[in-house]
Amino acid sequence: MQPAGIPNVAQNPSAVAASSSAGEAVVRAGEAIIRAEKIEKYYAQPSQNRIQVISPTDLSIVPGEIVALLGPSGSGKSTMLRMLSGLSQPSAGQVYWHERPIAEAEINVSIVFQSFALFPWLTVLENVEAPLQARGVDPEERRARSMRMLDTVGLDGFESAYPKELSGGMKQRVGFARALVVEPEVLFMDEPFSALDVLTAENLRSELLELWAKKTMPTRCVFIVTHNIEEAVLLADRIIVLGRNPGHIRTDFRVQIPQPRDRKSEQFTQLVDYIYKVLTRPDVVPTEAPDHQHPGPKVRDQRQMKYQMLPHARPGGVAGLLELLLDKGGRDDIYRLADDLAFEIDDLLPIVDAAQLLGFLKVEEGDANITENGTEFANSEILRQKEIFRDAALQNVLLLRQIQRALEAKSDHTVPEEFFLDMLDEQFSDEEAHRQIETAVTWGRYAELFDFDAARRRFVMPDAIEEAAVAGDDD
Repeated sequence: MQPAGIPNVAQNPSAVAASSSAGEAVVRAGEAIIRAEKIEKYYAQPSQNRIQVISPTDLSIVPGEIVALLGPSGSGKSTMLRMLSGLSQPSAGQVYWHERPIAEAEINVSIVFQSFALFPWLTVLENVEAPLQARGVDPEERRARSMRMLDTVGLDGFESAYPKELSGGMKQRVGFARALVVEPEVLFMDEPFSALDVLTAENLRSELLELWAKKTMPTRCVFIVTHNIEEAVLLADRIIVLGRNPGHIRTDFRVQIPQPRDRKSEQFTQLVDYIYKVLTRPDVVPTEAPDHQHPGPKVRDQRQMKYQMLPHARPGGVAGLLELLLDKGGRDDIYRLADDLAFEIDDLLPIVDAAQLLGFLKVEEGDANITENGTEFANSEILRQKEIFRDAALQNVLLLRQIQRALEAKSDHTVPEEFFLDMLDEQFSDEEAHRQIETAVTWGRYAELFDFDAARRRFVMPDAIEEAAVAGDDD
């Protein structure tokens, strides 16, 4: 499924403004409002290792475009936004604001967050005035500017209302007005529509595009973080897709589909399919599609990953996905599959990743294809499914294999959780290491590989629990 409608960079050399650390930025330095040079984010560990969240990355934000940043959970989307906006300092590298280090420059940005983050004790007007008051703008001017902005976002007449009196969509409009009243050069938005119902979110997206097209917004660039692929294709002039472990740019391109965009058009669906393919095939370098997009350089992080990241999906979810695929003939487009299930990408991808890791399906050209092993698993009775899952887990998942072997080697067939957390600590953050253990426990219990004693925080062989119970009765 090759998308159409993304420009050829040779014809439009200023089309792409970002690349990963090994590539040259296409946009000339003088054109960028914000330019990140080899920025990375990592956290030191007591073992003198470090957890890499964002690998060294080059990125430029230029005037006149809406940029969408996509990526799976854990890829560092919000971390990237915080570094680019000056809220967080990179662990290495530098962010420049009009070619001055951002720490030394007077930056002019605003951020709209997923949560409405309004002051409940202030009226709508007072909420919008708050950033101007913090900047020392005199009362008369800040009131006039705030009233104009409320009128712009369609809240004229609600100046004296309190947040508790507003719907979710109206609260987010107040958030937009508050962000725009300072006339930011760059407006950052961190999943601004995800807390809203479908119809309200769709309405606000349309209003955002209308404000942008009519140049009613006093801003030169919009940078929006989202996990919704269709939202990115609907809104963005340019889309950046991150990979994870650690976060890095996998592809970066301009969208050439004219506004307003039709979700049912061939160009639209092809582009959505392409992005799904990039997100679901982290092991494959994205290829350039003719006349459509310019991916970032073919760079992968060179850090050796000993452990696979276990997708946080339950065996029942994997079984359900495989059964659905069988009903569809064993193959289906992931975009259509997610649409049928009414899933967002962050809901579906962990299940797809888990099924891939276990060898139950393969993802090719944006399509999920069930394997012979996956077909047997989906068609089997419960006990046989457990056997197939157990064999697949031991064959494909290093952590589960190590836990089982350690339990077999111990005379009492128990091993403390801390033993495996110490090993995972070299590769994952403390929070993610614990989540990996939780997923391993879920998979191990389902496959009857081992059990987990939560009171003692120890892995145990199933037989060891029975033996301990018998010994207790004998005492």
